[in-house]
Amino acid sequence: MSLAGAALRGAPWKAAAVTGGAVAGTSVLLGLITGSADLSWALCVGITLFSLVAGIGAISKPDQGDRVTQQARRWSLRHPWRFALYPAAGSAILMYPVQLILDREGVFGAAWDAVWGGAMVYLITAVLALSMRSRAKKGNR
Repeated sequence: MSLAGAALRGAPWKAAAVTGGAVAGTSVLLGLITGSADLSWALCVGITLFSLVAGIGAISKPDQGDRVTQQARRWSLRHPWRFALYPAAGSAILMYPVQLILDREGVFGAAWDAVWGGAMVYLITAVLALSMRSRAKKGNR
């Protein structure tokens, strides 16, 4: 897990935050216009996109950064299913209080929804990282 964390060290956090915030804001705005605003849904979609942009952005350029970061990114591209655990866990942890407080689902219902949201992030991140695997072949040492 420390290699996955090191790979995320150079993630595009600002771009991820802007993307997640813009999507969440747009979702709320469109919900207000149509009369079906759901703040918890909008925040969870924003958290999902935040995690995806940060995770995929971190490994999209494996040859940038210092030597340790480059090695961690190449490892992440060679082990996409292990790497995807970090963004998935982060998004599930962020979604849990949103589900618990805004949806008032209770402790177990909120945990169930957060785990499913994290599973979706896990699957998407791993598949995208798997498709980017050829980028790790350059420095395969």
